[in-house]
Amino acid sequence: MAGEILDNRGRGEASWSWPPIHPEGRKFGLIAVAIALVFLLALDWEIVGWPLLMLSAGVFAFFRDPERVVPQDDRFVIAPADGLVSLISQVEPPPEMRADDATGPGLGAGPVTRVSIFMSVFDVHINRAPISGTVRRVAYIPGQFLNADLDKASEENERQHILIERADGTRIGFTQIAGLVARRIVPFVKPGDTLAAGQRVGLIRFGSRVDVYLPAGTDPKVLLGQKVIAGETILAEIGQQKLVEGRAL
Repeated sequence: MAGEILDNRGRGEASWSWPPIHPEGRKFGLIAVAIALVFLLALDWEIVGWPLLMLSAGVFAFFRDPERVVPQDDRFVIAPADGLVSLISQVEPPPEMRADDATGPGLGAGPVTRVSIFMSVFDVHINRAPISGTVRRVAYIPGQFLNADLDKASEENERQHILIERADGTRIGFTQIAGLVARRIVPFVKPGDTLAAGQRVGLIRFGSRVDVYLPAGTDPKVLLGQKVIAGETILAEIGQQKLVEGRAL
């Protein structure tokens, strides 16, 4: 299915299958299985071995990497992460993405809309590019491991900023933020890489958050409390401002 065209007129083929495990996670799953087998077969401690074997299944599930059908429209900003829209606020972009530097212009000063997506340990943790374009900046910032659901996690937690520029000069920045359990942000891209919208850009191990900084004059099309899917959910339409309301049921 990867790279296949599917549309609303029936083109393409769709079928359910077990999602593949990303290579980054296979070693952790195999280590967990090996430890479980030691307790089960070598030590005969079933009370410990069986829970560890179930835990190893959970480790494999955490690193699952399902295919996604990415909307093909340059106007759209696509969700970079699976999870819950936990915060929508007007903020200044992070200093690492705000100012111009040797790589080119930044996001500039002035408040923009930040959409925060909280990923629980049950969500897919592969992050994807919200737009197509060129990676202009990747900035890793060491920090704390506070609850990623807190607003101050954007400034205090371990994080990695990525700035992407479209062919027309539109720039969007997003930040991978480590949380209470997460202890490593793994990048798949570097400055100068050319990305397609929805392309995999990295992962955060074991629970975290992603912040997206929308361009000025762009409102989100998602609601606070909404579940979004990386590479599929339309987060915003560039240049469109409209109040969207919903009701929690």
